[in-house]
This record gives sequence, structure tokens and C-alpha cells, in this order.
Amino acid sequence: MSPAARRMIARLKIHGEIDSTNRALMREAATGAPSGTLCLAECQSAGRGRLGRAWISPFGSNLYLSMLWRYSEPPAALGGFSLVAGAVVADVLRRLGAEGLALKWPNDLLWDRRKLGGMLLEAAGEAQGPSLLVVGIGINVRMTPDHGRAIDQPWVDLAEVLGEPVVGRNTLAALIIDALIDAFERFGREGLVPFLSLWDGFDAFRGEQARILLADREIRGRVLGIASDGALRLDTADGERRFHAGEVSLRREDEGEVRGEVGDEQ
Repeated sequence: MSPAARRMIARLKIHGEIDSTNRALMREAATGAPSGTLCLAECQSAGRGRLGRAWISPFGSNLYLSMLWRYSEPPAALGGFSLVAGAVVADVLRRLGAEGLALKWPNDLLWDRRKLGGMLLEAAGEAQGPSLLVVGIGINVRMTPDHGRAIDQPWVDLAEVLGEPVVGRNTLAALIIDALIDAFERFGREGLVPFLSLWDGFDAFRGEQARILLADREIRGRVLGIASDGALRLDTADGERRFHAGEVSLRREDEGEVRGEVGDEQ
């Protein structure tokens, strides 16, 4: 890690096993843990992802990390950081030699249309600020077929994407943490806009026909990309509509529902 990033880490905890790295930091945040608190784990016994899904988190196989950052802005101003996290993680892996990476709005990292990793964001605070943000990042590093038997969607790991020798998890963690700290700082100064072009370069859905799954209905249209606030833009039969993370699930026309997901978050 860079000296500047090391100085920004206020507290570091590494667990052999924990329920969830995100849950651990949310608990610590509630008792006053400072900005820059970092949590990593070898295994998660109750890993979880977006929309309440369970995550498979085998011991010593993948990267599970979460980081706490504090902002003066209200929680509502932080939602776009899921796109920032995805973009900077994809960029780190691209610099390591991974080609063909793609991002699925708002928080999935794909390769060859298979799940490689993901992000989970949780925010809390006062309506007018200040607020805190916990960002969980998970990357499948080296999974086995036995690990994936309970998963009902295509998945992939870095061992397949990069080949052998696969990048070490310590190196991968250091590079991602370094990039994430820089992103936290820049996001606090400049917001989401400076990261949109980086995200667009990995956009897996732009121009494709897709379905938005809401709680009680389905909306179809062509994906137009991402708005300046991070909302998904969809060209529908009724014109352009915009959707925000946390309320919808995005699928290609030929994709079915996903009930369980591979172990990349938190």
C-alpha cells in the first residue's frame, strides 16, 4: 500500500471467522469507531448480499473486506458510492491483467457473464448529516466446485480469469484498500461525477434489452446507461425511466431469477 493510504487506516482487524465483515463494522460504527476502520475475514458464517441474499463464504478461498468511512453529508448523498466501489475494484483487477471485466448495475462484477465479485454498501446517520458508510467488497479468488454447489447462477474466480499463479490475497487486499481510500477521499470532495466515465468503461448492459424487477411488477426496456446521480436509465415503452439501487433488480431479457449468490459479500 502507499504510505498515504496506510496513514488513513485508523484501525485494522483480521478475523479467522466472523458472521459478516459489514455487520462487524456497523456494530463498531455504532460505538464510535473512527473513519478508516477496516475489517477482513478468512471466512464469514453469515455473509450476505444485496436484497437480503445469502453469500457463500468458504474459508481461505476468497477476499472478504469491509471499510468504514465517515462523511459530513447525509446518508442520502452516499448511495452512488456503490458504482464508485465497483469501478475502482474493476480497475484494480484490470491493472493486474484481467481482461473482459464488466459491471452490472449497481454492484456486481462479472467476467464472461459470470459473477466474480460484488459490493455491499450500508449507510447510517442523521437526516442532514453527518453520516457513515460501510463498504463491503468481496472477490472470488480461488473457489472449488464443492464450494459452488449451492449456487444457482454462473460464477468464476480469479484463478480462472488470471490463470496461474493467481494473485495473492494479501496483495489483492492491499491494492483494493489503497484504491478504495483514494476513492473515499475524492468522492467526499467531488462526488460521483468523476467516476462515471470509469464505470461506463465496464458497463455490461448499456444498449441491451433488460428487465427491471420490482416487488410487484416487471418493467422492460433498453438500458441507456447511468445518470449523474447513479440512477439506472431505461428506455421503456412509456419513455425514459430512472431507477435507484435498493428498490430494483436488473436482469437481461434471457436471465431468470437468482435465488442464491456466490460468496463475494458481506
